[in-house]
Amino acid sequence: MAEFYGTVTRLHRLAHGIGPDLSRAAKQHLAWLDYYRTHGRHAALTCRYFGISRQTFYRWQRRFDPRNLMTLEPRSHRPRRVRQPTWSPTLAQAVRRLRQSYPRWGKDKLVILLRREGVTVSTSMVGRILTQLKRTGQLQEPPHHRVATRRRWLARPYAIRKPKDYVVRAPGDLLQVDTLDLRPLPGLRLTHFTARDVVSRWDVVEVHTQLSAALATRFLDTCQARMPFRIQALQVDGGSEFKAAFEAACQQRGLRLFVLPPRSPKLNGRVERAQRTHREEFYEVSAVEPAVGPLNQALQGWERVYNTVRPHQALGYLTPQEFVTQWRHRRQSKCH
Repeated sequence: MAEFYGTVTRLHRLAHGIGPDLSRAAKQHLAWLDYYRTHGRHAALTCRYFGISRQTFYRWQRRFDPRNLMTLEPRSHRPRRVRQPTWSPTLAQAVRRLRQSYPRWGKDKLVILLRREGVTVSTSMVGRILTQLKRTGQLQEPPHHRVATRRRWLARPYAIRKPKDYVVRAPGDLLQVDTLDLRPLPGLRLTHFTARDVVSRWDVVEVHTQLSAALATRFLDTCQARMPFRIQALQVDGGSEFKAAFEAACQQRGLRLFVLPPRSPKLNGRVERAQRTHREEFYEVSAVEPAVGPLNQALQGWERVYNTVRPHQALGYLTPQEFVTQWRHRRQSKCH
């Protein structure tokens, strides 16, 4: 026994010198055994000195083999039987296909798309499938195409807020309109327009070469052509693009125009949030030629996806199109 603990002491010095490459935990276990030998083999004293339980000390004493220092290394806590995936390869491929088509959509939205295809699956399972696909390298996140954006706040000689008695109840009662400066390449500057219906979350998006009232009026034409309901009023910030010809066009078409007071983007919060979504889910993941023509063509495809495919959490995971359809059915039922 003396020879055994003498070996422990020598190995302890060796482990802290030029010996095997032991982990910090293994060297600590060896220190326990060395202290135990040099202090009268007093287990209680050793445990008090190192702040460990007797069960822990005796377990490592039984486990230690002086001919193999690796016996002092912590053992793996991995269970003998590991939970195996319960999903089928077909389901994994379906999740992978949808995620590649919509790289910024999470498990909550993907599970809605799967159910539309007749696949019943839980949200947590879709999340586990995404994790497995990423860990095994089957799913690669797309590179981010960084687009510098900057808000434009221009002075306006007056500001008229939306009247307090104006109540928004139905789709089309109020559209929030906003712009973004896009700079996809050095020296290239484009203007992105977004209009969002605050009730149905229906969005219309378009890109133009510059910021002007004439182009804002053209965007108004686009909104009236693409919105599936009649527009009653619009709410804009104090930018000069929403003055002059744009304001005159709203008056001629019988559209009410509400202007925000300065430095109050929170009052246009719905469209502000929409701008972030379009930036993250379209511009940052789409490799589209940075020109007005190709961008608008791609944006029309994204607009269709956004309004007819993408589940919206604020709408109870309905699409804006589904929401508008249900709203029409309810209105017809009340009329009858």
